[in-house]
Amino acid sequence: MSQTSDQGGVLLKLILFTAALAIAPLSSYFLSQQYLWNGNSTYAAITAIVAANAVFVAYIFVSLREERKLTRTTPKGDVKETKKTK
Repeated sequence: MSQTSDQGGVLLKLILFTAALAIAPLSSYFLSQQYLWNGNSTYAAITAIVAANAVFVAYIFVSLREERKLTRTTPKGDVKETKKTK
């Protein structure tokens, strides 16, 4: 049952980050083009790229924290299989 809840949490995180990856760059492009850069599409595109990369970095950070948490909470005798041990 614990594995099922872990998979549900992973799926929820994936869905949230996928939505953020779809929404953040588009909204940052149009909002920054209109309100920040006064119609300059080049700077707005750079803003969207930064937003997309921020979502990627956040996803990697959350994944690494989750991996560390799983390896710390597992008892020494009961080794949980991770990507590193496959």
